[in-house]
Amino acid sequence: MDEPTNAENVDPQEISKFNALASRWWDPAGDFKPLHQINPLRLGYIAERAGLEGRRVIDVGCGGGILSEAMAAAGARVTGIDMAEAPLGVARLHLLESGLDVEYLQASAERMADERAGEYDVVTCLEMLEHVPDPAGVVAACHALVRPGGHVFFSTINRNPKAFLLAIVGAEYVLRLLPRGTHEYARLIRPSELESFARHAGLSLEGMTGMHYNPLTDKYWLGGNLHVNYLIHCRRPDAEAT
Repeated sequence: MDEPTNAENVDPQEISKFNALASRWWDPAGDFKPLHQINPLRLGYIAERAGLEGRRVIDVGCGGGILSEAMAAAGARVTGIDMAEAPLGVARLHLLESGLDVEYLQASAERMADERAGEYDVVTCLEMLEHVPDPAGVVAACHALVRPGGHVFFSTINRNPKAFLLAIVGAEYVLRLLPRGTHEYARLIRPSELESFARHAGLSLEGMTGMHYNPLTDKYWLGGNLHVNYLIHCRRPDAEAT
């Protein structure tokens, strides 16, 4: 892959932020503890709806590889892409410990869509859309990457006062579950907006679920409302209008 250019759908400040945190990615009690805790839920949702054994999967915005490795362990052939080089370095190093086989590339979703259109059975793009200037462009690229009939999964944070209080003030400043400044309220995405991005890209909505957290029990679960964190499952139709 070539080096990223300034024309790509990237916020340099966001890349710098995650580069600085890279060394902490695989510490289950550190800054990325919530990702480690929710990963079994995310993995289960994807596996139940799309299957992973033998599937060719691309993980867009893979970071340090927590989800990518989990999907590889479930039998998928996984490519993980990210624009932040330091987390990718950590992801590659962690493969030496896990013994899993994941292809990690520094590339944007849009560039991969140009090079590998329609090559994947499953596309995952989790906790990433709220960190790019043009989320609709990433959604369109995910549509291009998946084969007809294939599955696409997104997760992000709703934009409303409850989400601001719980996902930003509560998680970053009160409970310190995430580093301060991880999320910007203006970049959060309402479910209706994400559904619109998907529909305009040519994806059909298959389901949505909320992701919830109880700070008293330190437990996460899926289901119920979409007020704060949520997952969305889409498919690319088998036959598309031309």
